[in-house]
Amino acid sequence: MAEPAPGRGTGDEQAGRSAPVTGAGHGVTVPGDDPARYTAGPGGEAAGRTALVTGAGNGLGRAIALGLARAGARVILVGRTAAKLQQTAALFPDPGSARIEVCDVSSPPSVDALRAGLDAGAEEISILVNNAGIGGPVKALTDIEPEEWDEVFSANVRSIYLMCRAFLPQMTERGIGDVINVASVSGKRPLTRRTPYTASKMAVLGLTRTLAFEVGPAGVAVNSLSPGPCRGPRMERNFTLEAAATGTTYAEAEEAFVSRAALRRLVEEDEVAAAVLAMLRMPGLCGADIDLSAGMIAPA
Repeated sequence: MAEPAPGRGTGDEQAGRSAPVTGAGHGVTVPGDDPARYTAGPGGEAAGRTALVTGAGNGLGRAIALGLARAGARVILVGRTAAKLQQTAALFPDPGSARIEVCDVSSPPSVDALRAGLDAGAEEISILVNNAGIGGPVKALTDIEPEEWDEVFSANVRSIYLMCRAFLPQMTERGIGDVINVASVSGKRPLTRRTPYTASKMAVLGLTRTLAFEVGPAGVAVNSLSPGPCRGPRMERNFTLEAAATGTTYAEAEEAFVSRAALRRLVEEDEVAAAVLAMLRMPGLCGADIDLSAGMIAPA
């Protein structure tokens, strides 16, 4: 009998129809789960698996991709700009191991072409991280143009739908897979002058929970990760826009935002990457949202 692929097992295995194994890394017994996930040490949850990360050219996507590569995964970098993806690949322990794919994940033809190319290369993706997204406008709802609203939902929600539609079938067929959708703490708490963004991230949470029940019986886990204020180019842009909209300085906009977090600080990109790896270590995690926000509480 062939060795099972590392990661989540089939529906039969999850139902406990094979012999239980003791998880050395967790100190728990998980029926039918691959013991290598616990005995291989740090990174055992990703080693030997193929991961696809969208929005991998910078920011959180770059950090997540690098974390997965360091953990032993084969990583496919997806984004709209080849040069940025190449910069991410250059940071890998083995830069030549990365596969770079230029794709607009909000475009059906582009995603279809991506899937066809990966299918032709016999890539068996078992980790899908839907990270691509945009912040959108910073202004009152009544000042937002329909085109701006549609752009945010296309980048933040439609892209996840298209990527899941493209790559879930091979996961469910093999009975193994992890989908992690990057949402936001703003999808759970109000954030004034950011209505398209907050509404789109609320949609991501609903999509995640519902999809988890659709594909969970096939052995595929779908979860979301909600970072809070995270240090990087996107937050710098947001602080700049917020300062302009409110007539304050950049420093004042940042201080006001961070003051809403219990820890009074921004989250680091490396922390988000570590959270992705931690989520992959938990076979029973499905339909859940992980809040990584330094205790962010946005005002109503």
